[in-house]
Amino acid sequence: MFKLLGFTLLAYLIGSFPTGYLLARLKGVNIFERGSGNIGATNVWRTLGPLYGTLAFIGDVGKGALATYLGMRLGPTAAVLTGAAALVGHAFSVFLRFRGGKMVATALGVFLLLAPKATLGALAVWIFVFALGRYVSLASIIAAGSLPILTYALRYPRGICIFSFLAALVVILRHRDNIRRLLEGKEHRFGR
Repeated sequence: MFKLLGFTLLAYLIGSFPTGYLLARLKGVNIFERGSGNIGATNVWRTLGPLYGTLAFIGDVGKGALATYLGMRLGPTAAVLTGAAALVGHAFSVFLRFRGGKMVATALGVFLLLAPKATLGALAVWIFVFALGRYVSLASIIAAGSLPILTYALRYPRGICIFSFLAALVVILRHRDNIRRLLEGKEHRFGR
């Protein structure tokens, strides 16, 4: 029990590691004050360019995968708990006064380990939607919504299906400003 609690706390701290924020700080930029004000890879890319955006993406995916891997050493339930802790850490980072990102890249890392086939399917959905309109937010919202459908269709364990639904719901809720801008026709297309 204590080992599980320790791993969950460690997973939260791993998830809290503010990759995009720190990369921007290396360039003397406060990412909260640039672009969308988000610490995620998309805003880092727009603000600092493809190299830093790619590094932010890799870091955020990696921390989700690492946290989940820690839990997998204790079993499937622990893997869900540590994955969830990483997502909470990314969204509410203790290092950023409980501010954070929208969890998309970190969730990719978490679910690549928990439900790889469903996650690759959701990634394919993301690529398809992005290719059609070049809206990162819309692609993220639709891909997030597809994940619980895919975990259920591919018969993953009930705990993973429920977790994927809850994670998708939170990701979508954290995109509510993007949804409003999409509806108003004011959302920025990637690369413009």
